[in-house]
Amino acid sequence: MPFVKYPRTAEPLWNEWDRKAQKNGLRHAIYAVNGDHYTGEWLDNLKHGKGTQTWKCTGAIYNGDWKFGKRDGYGTYSIPDPVTKGYKKVYSGWWKNDKKCGYGTRFYSDTEYYEGEWSNGQRSGWGRMYYKDGSIYEGQWLKDQHSGQGMLRLSNENRYEGTWKDGKKHGPGKFFYLDKGQLFEGFWVADVPKSGTMIDCGREAAPAPTQYPIPKIELANPDGVLEEVWGMFDDSQEDQMDAGR
Repeated sequence: MPFVKYPRTAEPLWNEWDRKAQKNGLRHAIYAVNGDHYTGEWLDNLKHGKGTQTWKCTGAIYNGDWKFGKRDGYGTYSIPDPVTKGYKKVYSGWWKNDKKCGYGTRFYSDTEYYEGEWSNGQRSGWGRMYYKDGSIYEGQWLKDQHSGQGMLRLSNENRYEGTWKDGKKHGPGKFFYLDKGQLFEGFWVADVPKSGTMIDCGREAAPAPTQYPIPKIELANPDGVLEEVWGMFDDSQEDQMDAGR
């Protein structure tokens, strides 16, 4: 009995090419049209795992973790240094969804850097900032600003300890003038002290104390004031007794 033979259907060549072009696993450098290139791991045509990305326009390099095409996990971002002709580190720490998130260190210059917590690419949480003028802030942050409890220590060792809002002293706090041996304790609004008290504090050991100490405020005759108060109290008691009769 004769058999009918059907011609085999050949797979289109472009299907084979497309299958071979799918990026999965570890690959050598893949170049983009704009000149950027990436070397590392892939998943479903997306950067995923460990890898290094280089941006041609800036020369910047990111080396670290990726997740579905975005920086996610631990990684380091560096830029070219025109002086040394090498690379200088800009940020080293944790990322999420292509933004700094978690604990990390950001270098603004050779003498100015921040180490602490990040959220959505901004300093948020606890952190310590070293400024180029020698001052140091340690405390809470919110959206790149001092916010909450924190301490700012100036280069001359004077310091403020208290609450902050929008990067300014705001609320109860103390300012230690260690160079003069004085302490101001009070309430601040937008970096301006509104009320408080100033007392001598460590004036004997201060490098540049004020010419005269702050006099203590005290009663000249405390016993007499106490007798007067008790007398007023006794008189009020007698008046109440007379009214009850």
